[in-house]
Amino acid sequence: MTLDPLGPVRDPQEPGCDVFLTGTVFLDIIFTGLDSAPVRGTESWARGMGSSPGGVANMAAALARLGLRTSLAAAFGDDHYGEYCWDALEQGEGIDLSMSHTLPGWHSPVTVSMAYEGERTMVSHGHEAPPPAGPDPFPLCPPRARAAVASLAPGRGEPWVAEAARQGSLVFADVGWDESGRWDLGALDDLEHCEAFLPNAGEAMRYTRTDCPRAAARALAEKVPLAVVTMGAEGSYAVDGRTGETAEVPAIVVDALDPTGAGDVYVAGFVTGTLAEWPLVDRLAFAGLTAALSVQEFGGSLSAPGWPEVAHWWQTAPAELRGRYAFLEELVPSGTTPGPRRRAVPTIGFRHPV
Repeated sequence: MTLDPLGPVRDPQEPGCDVFLTGTVFLDIIFTGLDSAPVRGTESWARGMGSSPGGVANMAAALARLGLRTSLAAAFGDDHYGEYCWDALEQGEGIDLSMSHTLPGWHSPVTVSMAYEGERTMVSHGHEAPPPAGPDPFPLCPPRARAAVASLAPGRGEPWVAEAARQGSLVFADVGWDESGRWDLGALDDLEHCEAFLPNAGEAMRYTRTDCPRAAARALAEKVPLAVVTMGAEGSYAVDGRTGETAEVPAIVVDALDPTGAGDVYVAGFVTGTLAEWPLVDRLAFAGLTAALSVQEFGGSLSAPGWPEVAHWWQTAPAELRGRYAFLEELVPSGTTPGPRRRAVPTIGFRHPV
């Protein structure tokens, strides 16, 4: 099923790209079905395993599967892992990799993720990619796009973020754990260029010196037009700093197989709803739904749902949720069942079709 969520708001003069992003692509190897964390000096067996592109690929695939024209600038290893990730993203997901490049002699970064007790533990290895030949920074210049997604880091501004905002892109940003422990909001140099900031509750409270996720969101809305704080099993809460509007939607309870990439999928769902000009509360609901659907599959990028999965969920949604998600009625056609979609598998590729 093909669905363009931005169809009602498109015009002939718009950019050819909906969302631009850049970052590191990992090969993810995911183990699930562990009864507990691995114990030193012992061998643990997992009941499930999957491999898929990871890192920034999680976000790129999630955006593309929701029908957004996605452009990714990234370095790819000159190895079988890099070849697999490139093929999975370009051929499998239809992501524009014209700004990406393969580096001879550079091996792909790898992450091993172990999912247990509703959480995950990761071990990663890789080396920073050398820049492409030439004096200019990478990426040289982001394409004109409706939106861009950035990952903020304390004390490290990215020139492309300011340029994307200058060109009219709405910049959506998340943030990682501050290893320095300072949690200085002023050190997030690119926050001033952002339309929306989407930290989790722990990050938001540390950056704002508050003890409540909702208070943290209100404080962040003084720094950025739209603050969204994800609260795990409690759902998410948002404050529009321009209008003062607030919205909160509880999480959908599901049996989670693997939480890898769920945060990226959430952001992709929120970006989709924002670009489609949906009400704030519907954006939160849709983002939460896409994240809930993703954790029921292996891996980050290839667990991301598309419109067939959303439509199938809506057709079988519990009665108590149908009112909150009634906006899906006009978005997804009835009678749709999910078709075949590339998923994470134990190996990166069989020699013969199976």
